[in-house]
Amino acid sequence: MSTFTRSLFGQVITALVLGILAGILWPQFAVQLKPLGDGFIKLIRMVIAPLVFGVVVHGIVSAGDLKKVGRVGLKSLIYFEGVTTLALALGLLAAHFFGPGHGMNVNPASLDATAMSSYTEKVGQVTNTVEFLQRIIPTTVVDAFAKGDVLQVLLFAVLFGAGLSLIGERGKLITDVIDQATQVLFKVIGFIVRLAPIGVFGAIAYTVGKYGIGSLQQLGYLVALFYATVCVFVFGVLGLILRMAGFNIFKLLAYLREELMIVLATASSDSVLPQIMRKLERLGIKDSTVGLVIPTGYSFNLDAFSIYLTLAAVFIAQATNTPLATGDLLLILGVALLTSKGAHGIPGSAIVVLAATLSAIPVIPVIGLVLVLSVDWFVGIGRALGNLVGNCVATVVIAVWEGDIDKKQAYRVLNGQPTDEFDTPLVEFELAVSTSSDAGTLLKS
Repeated sequence: MSTFTRSLFGQVITALVLGILAGILWPQFAVQLKPLGDGFIKLIRMVIAPLVFGVVVHGIVSAGDLKKVGRVGLKSLIYFEGVTTLALALGLLAAHFFGPGHGMNVNPASLDATAMSSYTEKVGQVTNTVEFLQRIIPTTVVDAFAKGDVLQVLLFAVLFGAGLSLIGERGKLITDVIDQATQVLFKVIGFIVRLAPIGVFGAIAYTVGKYGIGSLQQLGYLVALFYATVCVFVFGVLGLILRMAGFNIFKLLAYLREELMIVLATASSDSVLPQIMRKLERLGIKDSTVGLVIPTGYSFNLDAFSIYLTLAAVFIAQATNTPLATGDLLLILGVALLTSKGAHGIPGSAIVVLAATLSAIPVIPVIGLVLVLSVDWFVGIGRALGNLVGNCVATVVIAVWEGDIDKKQAYRVLNGQPTDEFDTPLVEFELAVSTSSDAGTLLKS
């Protein structure tokens, strides 16, 4: 058996190809495979809440200095706001200069509003700032874990970690228990990750079976422009930011290739959150920084999501022949800065937040959202990929600012060189696979 097919990356690629073939050859059967992809994501989400709690608490206690923890949190929020503002502006400029909606000449009165009812009902959760802040506070601690709300779990974890840190040696037993439980959860994640090829196969087979192979090739000017804009943002903006921190964006993407392939197939960055946290720690970043930046970024640092928000808003205006003045463009940017932070924990968040944004901009008909519903799943792939890369870059940059990264180890890992402490690729989680000749051989990239 070749090294490629034994690696997780190779298995995911193989599953991707087989899924596409299944969707083309047996579309009706392929549609029934959707539970494979959904089940894989649910398995990952099952352990995200306790894992985030354990990593954050242990990281805060290990840091020792609560002022440092607060400083990392503040720097993270400042970074998030600055970078997402750039993303929103880039989406706005792309739509304004390339005009993906020009020529469609859609009459808003001819659009069917029934398709929007399930989304517009949730708009108040985004536009109401007080409601958004209230949602961050869990009703009870148990409720936060039961719902798997990462922001609520993060809030409790920060408070618990701070309290545990303040009692000093008396809390050592609890700290050790949490640390050991977290290591167990990472092992559980290792078991689940072995199922990634099955999840990828089911997710991509369903997509091709339902929408057809043509849907993967001809998604329209809007989708093509969105992906091009995300690429410009990742390789241009994020690449420059990462270069200023002393690292190469291409090497980072190569290091994260397995996770990116899983996100590509499942259209969900949640499916790799635990693995990403572990890999960033293996990169030499302190767990306290990883534990704070990544979970917070999943809610507040949505770079690709931000690009889509302004791009789609202007697209709808162009498609419905709604003229936009400079003031209207600035209004879209200002409103999106607020609504883009309210996407966490809301089903169909992209459409809901877009509806909330348009509701605050009277000149653009909200009903125009019907135009983008049909391609939202495909755009969601790009959003998930861009958001994931943005949060990984943010973690590296903030770790450099704080001096919380071992640069020598990071360079060795990104260059594919073995290290004394970490000589096995993390993404395989040091798991064994059985082969006919050598049961228990470790997966190698």
